[in-house]
Amino acid sequence: MLCEVEVERKKHYFNYPYSAKEKLKALNLLKSSTFEFVAHRYHCTIQTLYRWKRQFDGTLASLENGSHVPLTPNPREQTIEEKKHIQDLIRRNPNISLNELYGKLRVNYGYSRNPVTLYRYLRKNNYFKNLSKDRKNYKPKKYFTPLSLGEKMQLDVKVVPYDCRTKEVPFDMKFYQYTIIDECTRERFIYPYKEQNADSTCDFVIRAINYFGYKPKVIQTDNGQEFTFLKQYGKIHKFDLLCEKLGIEHKLIKPRTPRHNGKVERSHRNDNERFYRYLKFYSYEDLVRQMKAYLKRSNNIPTSVLGWKTPIEKRKEIMLSDFGVVE
Repeated sequence: MLCEVEVERKKHYFNYPYSAKEKLKALNLLKSSTFEFVAHRYHCTIQTLYRWKRQFDGTLASLENGSHVPLTPNPREQTIEEKKHIQDLIRRNPNISLNELYGKLRVNYGYSRNPVTLYRYLRKNNYFKNLSKDRKNYKPKKYFTPLSLGEKMQLDVKVVPYDCRTKEVPFDMKFYQYTIIDECTRERFIYPYKEQNADSTCDFVIRAINYFGYKPKVIQTDNGQEFTFLKQYGKIHKFDLLCEKLGIEHKLIKPRTPRHNGKVERSHRNDNERFYRYLKFYSYEDLVRQMKAYLKRSNNIPTSVLGWKTPIEKRKEIMLSDFGVVE
């Protein structure tokens, strides 16, 4: 174990102030040791020991740390009038942002200080600390992952990065990766398209059903126009018509909450790291070919959420337990 002096030395590496007792111990050690030895032992300078020795009058109180507050006010400090304007604006607008507050002060009260000065004043007076207390932290609810094949799938679209194309591909052409993932097995199907619209969505879902060999009960998507219409349109989307025809429930997540489609969103992040970082394609057909090879590879990568099984192994395990056969 570390001795008491070593512990104190470690503390002072992080700018802890010396207490009066520590100073007294150092001065007592000076009676039998040199200034160089004590300074090295207590991790301070020789000049600091001389200052402590001058301060010491035989009482412990003389070694107490004094206040570091300046005796005279800073001449460039915020004036009383400026402080009042700031406090009045915050009182009338409790949720006002720093930029808006600075703008109102500058336009209405001729505030000429730097925005950083205003920020430091607000931080010193715990404005941001009080503001964070009012904000409710997001607490995720417990999510029950389906236990059988095809209970629920997540569907989303990702733009293929421009950096992956070569000079042979026209720069004004865009490519989109459609992705669908079975929540139970994490098995995915991906396919590229030149357009992001309802026709591509319907074609992709039919391809996905042929790939998996079964229809999902629920397909969950965001509120993009390739999946649904806004309420004011008063029309039925082509994808909804396909789902109704196939007996599939189309579930929409809450707007601006991509975490509700977290499994497919996370798979897109993995695609960036495993595939698009190294991809170079010279045509749409070449992209289809390379994406097909990557799909086979990605479905054979083990993951911790599956007990370090691959999606293909997880699918075989469920089919064996549910139906007693494996495709």
